[in-house]
Amino acid sequence: MTNDELGRFGVWRGYKGFTPEAARELEQLGYGTLWLGGSPPSDLPEIEDLLAATERITVATSIVNIWTAPADEVAESFHRIEKRFPGRFLLGIGVGHPEANGEDARTPYRALVDYLDVLDAAGVPAHRRVIAALGPRVLKLARDRSAGAVPYLIPPEYNRGAREVLGENTLLIAEQKVVLDTDVERAREVGRKFLGMYLGLVNYVKNLRRLGFTEDDVAKPGSDRLIDVLAIHGEAAEIAKGVLAHLDAGADHIAIQPLDKDYLATARALAEVLPLSR
Repeated sequence: MTNDELGRFGVWRGYKGFTPEAARELEQLGYGTLWLGGSPPSDLPEIEDLLAATERITVATSIVNIWTAPADEVAESFHRIEKRFPGRFLLGIGVGHPEANGEDARTPYRALVDYLDVLDAAGVPAHRRVIAALGPRVLKLARDRSAGAVPYLIPPEYNRGAREVLGENTLLIAEQKVVLDTDVERAREVGRKFLGMYLGLVNYVKNLRRLGFTEDDVAKPGSDRLIDVLAIHGEAAEIAKGVLAHLDAGADHIAIQPLDKDYLATARALAEVLPLSR
């Protein structure tokens, strides 16, 4: 999978968050990829409906949870989708959150390596999968065994260090939450409501601390400084500057996650100010 196939900008929603009609509109607006979040089942329903409704947009998972979706079953689903829609599905996988993974004798890293081994044996090409990564060790794994890394809940400056690890030939796909609202306090309230759960998850908090955020910043419900970076807000042009900062810092693609109730309205507004390919 190349950056030309993904485009520079995509839209991120929960796994069942897109309708075929919305997918068509987002494609027409010029977005290159639909990112399906959450932990979908291994048979990967919904994806083919979105691909059938569109002509060229890529559909990607962000992410399939390796603890809940067996690799051999996911591989079967990949080949089923690939047969119908060649080159338009990107498989994103990851270990999820330690707090929710349950008991397993393996470390998350070892389990991820084992999962990739099964995908390899089942013929899922490395260039058609990406890995959720935050720390250097998994970034290196993404570099060596996939098309790229899909870090989540990151500020733009994260991309500089990640790019150094990944090198120039590995995709770096950044996720950015946005709130289309010029009322600062109201926008921050939306951001805090959504981000609260993540500030209780060790992997995200550890990464934010590594990037220079303080204990006060990451303590629930999150400082203004933290919220303003992780859920950028304002008018469309102001949000676009924050989104483009990810590209300036080394990302290849940005998965934009509108937190507004009407996410399509936000996507339409941003399409007017971002350099989308129509």
